[in-house]
Amino acid sequence: MSRPGKLALADGTVFTGQAFGAPGEVYGEVVFNTSMTGYQEILTDPSYCGQIVTMTYPLIGNYGANPEDVESSGLYLRGFVCRELCRFPSNYRASGSLDDYLKNAGIIGLEGIDTRALVRKIRIHGAMTGVLSTEDLDDQSLVAKANESPELAGRDLVQEVMPASTEEWDEGLSELVTEPITPGLVNNKEEPGDNANGPHVVAIDYGMKWNIPRHLRHMGCRVSVVPGTATADEIMALEPDGVFLSNGPGDPRPLTYAIDTIRALVPQRPMFGICLGQQLLGLACDGEIFKLKFGHRGANQPVLNKATGQVEITTQNHGFALGADSLPDNMEVTHLNLNDQTVEGIRHKEYPVFGVQYHPEASSGPHDSHYLFGKFFESMC
Repeated sequence: MSRPGKLALADGTVFTGQAFGAPGEVYGEVVFNTSMTGYQEILTDPSYCGQIVTMTYPLIGNYGANPEDVESSGLYLRGFVCRELCRFPSNYRASGSLDDYLKNAGIIGLEGIDTRALVRKIRIHGAMTGVLSTEDLDDQSLVAKANESPELAGRDLVQEVMPASTEEWDEGLSELVTEPITPGLVNNKEEPGDNANGPHVVAIDYGMKWNIPRHLRHMGCRVSVVPGTATADEIMALEPDGVFLSNGPGDPRPLTYAIDTIRALVPQRPMFGICLGQQLLGLACDGEIFKLKFGHRGANQPVLNKATGQVEITTQNHGFALGADSLPDNMEVTHLNLNDQTVEGIRHKEYPVFGVQYHPEASSGPHDSHYLFGKFFESMC
């Protein structure tokens, strides 16, 4: 039996469709993702905390859900929107449907709306706050709630998704996401063992996707995961050979605790940052951040490696970026987005410290940028 649901935007636009997943009402920044696959990785990416995600690909859920393709311990997005939900998935790895997966996680889903119209509106007018509801179906009321809800910019969302304590990571990569170019052990199929003699990486978790520490383990590193609020002294007390700065949700500018920690660590250890991690690294080195109109979210973003001239097809998920002109003389832009020329990679000219705005660890792909993990490994040896 179908249930009605509505998505109301702060500009007064209301979309009516059929609800799936859990019942309820939520607000969030409405964004879109252009990936054709990988919806379970998107759902479990903590970087989507505070957002209602719309998929541009029209049919979602056809391979169901399983306990292996997860990037965190839960679902942190506010809501999920698609054109058509597949209610009868067919895949040998599936343990259930996407509908049941969202229902069990308490996440509201909405299908049957014109996602092309929604995405076009976001592209023209920018990402905006919306309310997704299966309870209040009054258009005027929902639009008013959208206008009264807080915007994503200026909020610290990291503390909603980061771990509570330090943990050791011991899981390696699945053979499903390794390629001949993936830095790692012989033939990329062997288990990494205890990695006792490998470089010790302290990964600062601001909402880290699990495929990142899996890559680090796969290369033979010993990995300690610390909360995003860890201080420089606490991190150095663990005696790391390198420091990793993870992805995470929202606006990096309120995260002054993280910026101060990174600033203190830059001269002391090799460092690699991804997504929010790169933004925080840029801020720690006196760069500036601005909000993108509608962000980069998808698995087909072309990025130019300025050193090699090669173009990498990348997975991305971010709504903020570093201003190239704001970076100091001791920082260099290494990668550029070919769609809008925004900064996709930076490096420090004096220390073995670098970052990228995209996701080289991306599962379910693409895998063009796996080499960056090898670059980090080499900097620690």
